[in-house]
Amino acid sequence: MDNYDAFSQGVEPGGLRNRNDIKTLICYLVARLDTPITKEQLNTVVCEEGLANYFDLNQALCELLSSGNVSMEIKGTDEILTITTIGKANAAELQNTIPYTVRETAFNAAIRLQTRLRRERENKIEIERLDEGCNITITISDSDGELLSVKLYTADYEQALAVKEKFLSDPVKIYSNIIALLMA
Repeated sequence: MDNYDAFSQGVEPGGLRNRNDIKTLICYLVARLDTPITKEQLNTVVCEEGLANYFDLNQALCELLSSGNVSMEIKGTDEILTITTIGKANAAELQNTIPYTVRETAFNAAIRLQTRLRRERENKIEIERLDEGCNITITISDSDGELLSVKLYTADYEQALAVKEKFLSDPVKIYSNIIALLMA
């Protein structure tokens, strides 16, 4: 990484400032994840973690798409990225050229983001603003239907958002604790 050819704006210390390293990270990430990643998710993961500059990341992705290392499929409004055979081979060969901490930071951030998005899809959360405070309704479902629905009152919208965040951090734990309390 002696030769920097990428912007440093928004890149944390230890982040990538070489376009080839950024391309390698993209291939590594897309190849390693079990669930497909969208272009938007890739941008969120890499940029929020400060691993690469937004513009360099997108330029690197365009180059990977043109060279056939990564392919993109449009599903609805999502641009789904998949790794090609060439991209897998390149990622496997070059992954050790980027620091382990960068690879793991990106991978763990992608897993957290995808888990969060899956939880948002699988669980319904509604916040109803009242004249004073809010009602928040949390519904936990599985493939057979609704498992649990709880309606809570909160003093304000910020508190309702805090409840939502706490719930989405681990809905299974909340469900299990409620069942355990009811069965005790």
